[in-house]
Amino acid sequence: MAIDRIYDTYIDEDQLRRCDETLGQIADSLPARPHSSREFIREMGRYLVDKGLGEGSIVRKAYEKGVPIFVPAFSDCTAGFGLVFHQWHHPEAHVSIDSAKDFLELTLMVGGGAPKNFAQDIVVAAEVLGKDVPMHKYAIQITVADERDGGLSGSTLREASSWGKVALEQEQMVFSEATLAFPLITGYAFHKHAQQDRREQRFNRQLDGIVATV
Repeated sequence: MAIDRIYDTYIDEDQLRRCDETLGQIADSLPARPHSSREFIREMGRYLVDKGLGEGSIVRKAYEKGVPIFVPAFSDCTAGFGLVFHQWHHPEAHVSIDSAKDFLELTLMVGGGAPKNFAQDIVVAAEVLGKDVPMHKYAIQITVADERDGGLSGSTLREASSWGKVALEQEQMVFSEATLAFPLITGYAFHKHAQQDRREQRFNRQLDGIVATV
């Protein structure tokens, strides 16, 4: 039947294979060097625009507005197979995802586990680099995990404070599925007109400039 399941969602296996092949093509078109996940996802958005595909999709909209997207565990999804395909056919010189480069750039996370730790560890990484930085001033964690087993996905922001990562003056745990909670949070900010007087930032462009000088 070629039908896959992720939680309660059914996915067409043929569509996943098309995704793998497309990501392999995108990788083939890029300079053979390590890229942060942000850089690679930006190129995914560029591909959608160039091909006239994905109008209204998150990746395309983020590219058009210069909004960075990070996926620290990039290889832990079907997108990773596209890179395997690319590297298999280009063993000497190929594109790779540099997770350490994400550390230099990452600022916001949705979900637990790897993305959570990446965002929180920026404070620790800065200290390792000899920078005098404060803890994160505020944090919102969205997760479906709880703290009973001591795992990272469900550990609270108060636990993160014990590592010197997050201050506790403004912190909130939201126990919900991320694709439900995050649109509600952003929708609330939008309808409160939080964006009305905000100048467009184009963070992708800013990060390109910062990384080029590191």
